[in-house]
Amino acid sequence: MPIDYVPYYPQPIEGQAVLNNFTRTRRLLAYRDSDKVLRRLARGMPRYELETLEEVGTPPAAAANLLIRGECLSACAHLKEQGIQVDLVYIDPPFASGADYAKKIAIRRDPKRAAAAAGEELPDDQLRAFDEKMYGDIWNKEDYLNWMHENLMAIKTVMSENASIYVHLDWHIGHYVKILMDEVFGEDCFQNEIIWVRTNSHNMKSKGYVRSNDQILYYRKGDDFVFNDVFSEISDAQLSRYKIDKNGDYYTGQDLTFSGVNAAKQFEWRGTTPPPNRSWGMNIQQLEDLWEKGLILVKKDGTPRLDGYKVFLKDKMGTPLTCTWDDVGRVGNTADERTDYATQKPEALLERIVSVSSDKNMLVADFFGGSGVTAAVAHRLGRRFIHVDVGINSIQTARDRLQGSGAAFRVLDVQDGVALFRNPVQTMDKLRSLITGLRLDEAELDRFWAGAFNDSRLGLVPVYLPDLKDHTTKVLDLPLINRIVNVAMPDLPDKVKKVVVYYVDIDDREAVDAFIDANTLPDCTVELRDLKELLSEIVLADEAVVTVDAGNTVRFERFQSDRLQQKIAAYNQRHGLNAFPDGELLDADNQPPEPNPVKGFKPIEISADGLELIEWVGADCTAAEGPWHSDAELKLDKTGIIIQGGKKTKKYWDATLACPSAPLRVKIRSITGDETIVAAPTATNNPVKPAKPRKKK
Repeated sequence: MPIDYVPYYPQPIEGQAVLNNFTRTRRLLAYRDSDKVLRRLARGMPRYELETLEEVGTPPAAAANLLIRGECLSACAHLKEQGIQVDLVYIDPPFASGADYAKKIAIRRDPKRAAAAAGEELPDDQLRAFDEKMYGDIWNKEDYLNWMHENLMAIKTVMSENASIYVHLDWHIGHYVKILMDEVFGEDCFQNEIIWVRTNSHNMKSKGYVRSNDQILYYRKGDDFVFNDVFSEISDAQLSRYKIDKNGDYYTGQDLTFSGVNAAKQFEWRGTTPPPNRSWGMNIQQLEDLWEKGLILVKKDGTPRLDGYKVFLKDKMGTPLTCTWDDVGRVGNTADERTDYATQKPEALLERIVSVSSDKNMLVADFFGGSGVTAAVAHRLGRRFIHVDVGINSIQTARDRLQGSGAAFRVLDVQDGVALFRNPVQTMDKLRSLITGLRLDEAELDRFWAGAFNDSRLGLVPVYLPDLKDHTTKVLDLPLINRIVNVAMPDLPDKVKKVVVYYVDIDDREAVDAFIDANTLPDCTVELRDLKELLSEIVLADEAVVTVDAGNTVRFERFQSDRLQQKIAAYNQRHGLNAFPDGELLDADNQPPEPNPVKGFKPIEISADGLELIEWVGADCTAAEGPWHSDAELKLDKTGIIIQGGKKTKKYWDATLACPSAPLRVKIRSITGDETIVAAPTATNNPVKPAKPRKKK
């Protein structure tokens, strides 16, 4: 359970549009369980202990910037408790698109073979990859809106009075979130809907217009918000609208009038009078000053033109930004900034937002941080940053990106009792595999249930699992058990005599038990099980063998990951079965076995030492326990080339790491992001037996 609950910002602005009372259209736009959100808002944000996992840079500088692994709500509760206010928020939350996002996992080059073949072109058989699911963006509309409502309220709670927020969405759900933001921030605080044209149109054989843009909703919190003018370069199309005068300068005419009726500014000047629905934008003296300077364009009869304010291109800073951004492209496949993180946004997009809506030393936050682009850009532009994400791959990607840019920061982990395996989606997959006999019977169960198992005495037993990507289901309270008992269970087949309900926390066990006793039928029981008992089994148990020589160089002798080996074996089997109807793989000569002479599939093979499964290594020469300090580290690109300080070298990794002093512990990150820490042996105590890694939940 949380340590306590931190109050949200005061309740939504009175009189604003809300989804269940949209009075301006006199229509009901309700969504399921909207009242449940209000009860949670009244309770407050759950606050948990935070553990410092790592410090990068000197402590005073690192304290100003944070990477937090955890959910938006828990992070906001911590920030409010610490009195930390953010000045700019950019979030790129799930779009409720119904899509799963995967990361391409590449097997690294065998360092022993790489050292022997340095400079040679990488053979294809050493560069193999497979996909690993990172997170799922699969929601129904009602659950998504409940989730977003609470997150927006939490974010507003930690925003300073002069802060702004940008919410990046697309056509799936953006129109509903616009109404939510009107409620949370106030309709008067809406600034713009920015259309980001993220890709060019292309030939598609489909009926309808090509979708090529996202929308970014821009709101302010108070009246004194930051907005720095930014100008875009003059395009060729815009330049074509300029003329050239006798001095060779580009110029154009700017309107001398404005729309609206102002009797004091509807006078005749030098034979010209504005139309009835327009007025002069200046008084007579200002107009005469421009005339004397030769800055008024005239018609053939010598009278001033209404668009006659002569403006020179050389005096313009550029074109003021509009709400349509078509000059920022997506991240290219070969771009230097590319991290191969799903849904990565371009740095140029964030540069614009951070430059416009914040000043130097202000605090910029991204509560769905992804690849870390917001934090990286904020650091480069002289701002402080907070990066929050629930996935370990996000934290690692942002951490490496920021460390390579010279940033100082702390990495914190929310201790909310949920031991995640890399990310919520993979954790859910693991949980299902740990429940003996669990299967999904779509013919008898709807998607509310995780599945069911068969009991020899009771028959079909449905199982409910909280959705770990949705914080609202983690605490079993009266509203949730009411939904299970009175909404979901009545739809089950009559033969069901028992259901199993897993929970992370219970709000009031006595009240929940009493509710179950009072509301369930005598012939159907509800069994409550603590999900943390299953979560505790999802631990990292990779093994590593390292040695240290007298010069404080760590040598990596072996790395064993049973989990990765099983995944690779499953990949080989699946693709092999697809390649050969009889299920056989290639023979010893890499030829398809007879009698099926079809194009073969070459399986992924890992060497005996398993070093191809390593993505990153580091050594802590400062402390043997507590927060990690990387006194030496290196990362490998997919070809086995060393990356140090964020810059790619020309060297292949030789399975060593040079340290400035004697290492006390060594950390290894696998290609899928699992991290293992082992105690470093001394130079006089080698070789060592396989070290027992710290279990990392």
